[in-house]
Amino acid sequence: MTTNTRQQLHARQRAAAQTDRRRRNIKRLASWASVIAVVVAITAMLVTSQTTSATISTTAPEFTLPTTNDTTVTLSKLRGKPVLLYFNEGAGCGACIMQMTAIEKQKGDFDALGVTVLPIVMNTKADITTDMTRYGATTPFLLDDGSVSRAYGTLGRGMHADLPGHSFVLIDAAGVQRWYGEYPSMWLEPADLVKEIQGRLGS
Repeated sequence: MTTNTRQQLHARQRAAAQTDRRRRNIKRLASWASVIAVVVAITAMLVTSQTTSATISTTAPEFTLPTTNDTTVTLSKLRGKPVLLYFNEGAGCGACIMQMTAIEKQKGDFDALGVTVLPIVMNTKADITTDMTRYGATTPFLLDDGSVSRAYGTLGRGMHADLPGHSFVLIDAAGVQRWYGEYPSMWLEPADLVKEIQGRLGS
């Protein structure tokens, strides 16, 4: 092998080694970029999934809504007793319906506080009653066209921009909002919910 041939061979080997190093570096950077992207996504999920709980004191927006048992509910007609609005994604969200079922199982605790619980969804009667039957919920659900969810600031606060988030609004006997609680985890233990109500109403 001549000197010139050896030099050409060494040059090709060096070039191949440099190309290989570049490829490894690119793969390493891509790998790190993927890790960073995952970390950013997880951080964003944690931030957006944080529970919101706030004491408020504003007049509750009035509404009249149809229910799954073919009646209507008008908020102002419930004055004299506290009301708990339970906004949720409704049909297709098993946790949402199971939350209401769990509340029903502790109905005595809510009755002791004089609280009327009104679950509110943006579904048709047929859609939500199918899930109510599946999960054993018996409390009539109020059927919202989105206007009530928007008025109470819960629309788009969950996983879907066009649906209400998993939220509770406590309204006192005089029609004043006392508490707003938002639970992206899609669950609040009924016993903890009772404690929130007791604390806000001073019971």
